Amino acid sequence: MRATKRAVGKWRSWETTEGAIRAPHRSMMKALGLSDKDIEAPFVGIASTHNEVTPCNAGIEALVEEVKRGIFAAEGTPFTFGTITVSDAISMGTEGMRGSLVSREVIADSIETVCFAERYDGVVAVAGCDKSLPGSMMAMARLDIPSVFIYGGSIMPGSWRGEDIQIQNVFEAVGEYQAGQIDEEELYQIESHACPGSGACGGMFTANTMASIGEALGLSLPGTASESNVDQRKAASSRAAGHAVMNLLRKNIRPSDILTRKAFENAVTVVVAMGGSTNTTLHLPAIAHEAGVELTLKDIHEISLRTPLIADMKPGGKYVMLDLDRAGGIPVVMKRLLDAGLLHGDCMTVTGKTVAENLAGVVVGEPNDVLYSIEDPISETGGLVTLFGNLAPDGCVLKVAGHQFGQKFGGPARVFDGEEGVMEALQKRDIKDGDAIVIRYEGPKGGPGMREMLAVTAAIVGQGLGEKVLLMTDGRFSGASHGSMIGHIGPEAAVGGPIAAIEDGDQIEVDLDNFELNIKISDDELAARLAKWQPKPPPYTKGVLSKYIKLVHPASTGAITG
Repeated sequence: MRATKRAVGKWRSWETTEGAIRAPHRSMMKALGLSDKDIEAPFVGIASTHNEVTPCNAGIEALVEEVKRGIFAAEGTPFTFGTITVSDAISMGTEGMRGSLVSREVIADSIETVCFAERYDGVVAVAGCDKSLPGSMMAMARLDIPSVFIYGGSIMPGSWRGEDIQIQNVFEAVGEYQAGQIDEEELYQIESHACPGSGACGGMFTANTMASIGEALGLSLPGTASESNVDQRKAASSRAAGHAVMNLLRKNIRPSDILTRKAFENAVTVVVAMGGSTNTTLHLPAIAHEAGVELTLKDIHEISLRTPLIADMKPGGKYVMLDLDRAGGIPVVMKRLLDAGLLHGDCMTVTGKTVAENLAGVVVGEPNDVLYSIEDPISETGGLVTLFGNLAPDGCVLKVAGHQFGQKFGGPARVFDGEEGVMEALQKRDIKDGDAIVIRYEGPKGGPGMREMLAVTAAIVGQGLGEKVLLMTDGRFSGASHGSMIGHIGPEAAVGGPIAAIEDGDQIEVDLDNFELNIKISDDELAARLAKWQPKPPPYTKGVLSKYIKLVHPASTGAITG
């Protein structure tokens, strides 16, 4: 056995490569085409979410090859492995949507398992759809080995009748068709033109929100969150990520050095300044949990109240990620917030530099229709608020970006145990102006899996009811949903939360003066109803959904499973 000097950054992989006892291990590696030099180098896992399940991830394979080139060029040895993803847009409105949030845990577990078992020294994750982004970041936090996150990039806008369109338009066109506002041919043409190729949904929906979070946290290279999947800059930045992870290995910079309390505050600030997805309140606390940082709904609410909304992004606004990229991307958003004293500039990032150092050369330019100034924002406060009250003792989430609500609003309850009943009522045109729609037993345990309800919310908007009805649920919404919609109500109905006690006709009130969601009955009446409540039997008794029901925590803590 020849004597070798252990390479800098080969922290764990030496366990599988050094000494006569590891000859069988090295033999297996040589079967992969590795040379002695390759085996002596640090090992970096590349977690690829490439698949043909969804266009969000269909364009990732080429980026993985660029990461490999970058790692090899920086004298590391890459190992590619795969993990699952599901398409929320394709499973939306079906029983299969119950598997969506579950997939986040499977993704995190699988990346952790491979990197732990193979003793990789570092990891680069390349992900494109809603749950693969937070799942990858959760795994990075758990592993605490040098890590870089790469977003696969958003889709380009489609075009119909001279206007840019995207998947949100298709879902809302279904409501317009149900309302008789468009015919079947127009719906077909919108369907056929909205999604021109690979990449994640283009608005500030969940994928782009989580990509922005990755950059704001410091887990992604600056400027990469807004690059589209087909942009050649994405190939170059993926190659640069390979160099970056090797630099982190040599400098011994780990996720625990990056994912600090201040970094999570930065991420919340960036999200609420851009009107990001309500799923932020699930995924960001979950990542924080894995990093050993407590991040609560109250924390997110308080940051939102002191942060101006400066980006006019869909679904509540006008623009998509391509427009934000042309306006300078996340670095310009962060630079404006940093200059206003709203970000922590001393947080470490995957560049080996701080946020302030990364942004030092960024030119913010003049305010425009996409990005407003801090001094003259779209709104003085951010896009997400948390409500409590007698219907939500553990809290719930309302997205206010792009919407004007009265300080108090609500209406008589229309109660549905599951989203299918609401969709049926919408198809019958049986949802009326002023209704307070309640969808329950859709929480983490009760669903299980907190199905997103874009089909329902888009149909409501398409029928012209988006600002005329209140929709509330212990489930959750797609990042593409908008309107008077409150999600993540906790405790959920399946565990006997107050939402389980609502009856048709009860008056529901949202009080934005006190940030409360209340049912207008006495405390004694509410207690009496809950005393009579009986839990429903679990809808699944075997398989992954059964395991999830047993393990999942409340939405207010990120719906984590460990």
